[in-house]
Amino acid sequence: MASELYTQIKNGVKEAMRSKNKERLSTLRLIQAEFKRIEVDERIELDDARILVVLDKMCKQRRDSINQFKDAGRDDLAEQEQKEVAVITEFLPAALSEDEIDTIVTEAIAESGAASPQDMGKVMALVKPKVQGRGDMGLVSKLVKSKLS
Repeated sequence: MASELYTQIKNGVKEAMRSKNKERLSTLRLIQAEFKRIEVDERIELDDARILVVLDKMCKQRRDSINQFKDAGRDDLAEQEQKEVAVITEFLPAALSEDEIDTIVTEAIAESGAASPQDMGKVMALVKPKVQGRGDMGLVSKLVKSKLS
């Protein structure tokens, strides 16, 4: 049985085909291709949790590309990547605010009993499932470091 997100993306492809929205269709097909690649390579069927990880990674890759394209003066390519990010983020849950992330990190530190930077792994293990796809993991990492030092 396909996951709910997988089905939403599949339906998005059909809708983009009907409306002849080539840019959206192209991005949705990129997403589907990445899902297929993972399923074939790892011989698994993706669930919603793993799909969120994949979509989050795709967004991060595109944001990195946007920065590199802007630095190189290729605004046309940066704009294309930005459009792809917009389509991908439609399937991610609503983003968490910095205050919400701070609360999650504080709770995880208390729950894990972490006291020093060496305990960062324990804290991140508790935080990651709650924040995945909903917040910048780089920001989370900085927050955890600052609270543990």
